[in-house]
Amino acid sequence: METPNEMRTKIVDKATGDADFRARLLGDPKGALERELGVAIPASLSIEVHEESGETAHLVLPPDSKLSESDLQAVAGGSTMGDIGRIWRAQDW
Repeated sequence: METPNEMRTKIVDKATGDADFRARLLGDPKGALERELGVAIPASLSIEVHEESGETAHLVLPPDSKLSESDLQAVAGGSTMGDIGRIWRAQDW
């Protein structure tokens, strides 16, 4: 099974070498990943793809690791946390 970093590298490599895939990935990230790479993406997860230019660079920060009061209540109640960032990191793709 691929790690998240391996999957990101695979996606970037494919988008770099395949202009049609790149266009589909920019227009419909979830659809492109599900249809073309067979990646199952939860409906609750939003994916945004950004294309850098010579004038713009993107820096992506991981979610804040501190638990909020609502997260603590959810854990205490036996529920799972709904934080999208945590779901993203928990994916095995």
